Amino acid sequence: MEVDWPSIGTLGIYTLAGLLCLAGFVLSCLSLSGTWVVLAATGLVAWHRWPEFPGIVTPALFLLVCIGVEVVEAFAGTWGVQKRGGSKQAGFAAMVGGLLGMILGGFIPVPIIGSLFGMIAGSFALAFLVEHSRMKKTDHAAHVATGAVLARLGVIFLKVGITVAMTLILAIGLVVS
Repeated sequence: MEVDWPSIGTLGIYTLAGLLCLAGFVLSCLSLSGTWVVLAATGLVAWHRWPEFPGIVTPALFLLVCIGVEVVEAFAGTWGVQKRGGSKQAGFAAMVGGLLGMILGGFIPVPIIGSLFGMIAGSFALAFLVEHSRMKKTDHAAHVATGAVLARLGVIFLKVGITVAMTLILAIGLVVS
C-alpha cells in the first residue's frame, strides 16, 4: 500500500491552520492580537491552495482588518476617557498606563492574565491620577478612569468577534470552494 503524501500534507496544513485559528481565538480572549494569528493561518492556506480561495484578496483584507483592530486598541483608553468627559492628558495617561500595566502585569505569576489585569489596572490608575490632579474630584476622576477600563474591555470583545468572523470566513470559504 502506497502512502498518499500530498493528502497527508494537505491534512497537516489544514490542521495547523485550524490550530492557529483556535490559538488566535484564545489570544483574543486575553486581549492579545489573535487576529494576526488568523491572518497567518489564512496566509498558510493561501500558499497551499494558490490561486484558489483564499487567494490574495482574503489575506489582504484580513491584513487591513488586523491593522484597524490595532489602531482601535491603541486609542481605546483615550476614547473611553474622553467619552466620559476626561481630558486629553487623562486619555494619553490611560494609553501609557495600559502599556506600562501590561508590561508590569507580566510579573504577576499567572501567565497572560497578569498582563491583562495590569493593562486594565494601569489604564485606570494613570487616567485617575491625571484627572484627579486636574479636577481635584475623586468621583469625576473615577468616572473618567472607568471609561478607560470599559473601552479596554470593549476592545477585547471586538478582538474576539473579529477573530471569530475571520475564522468563519476562512472556514466557510474553504468548504464552499
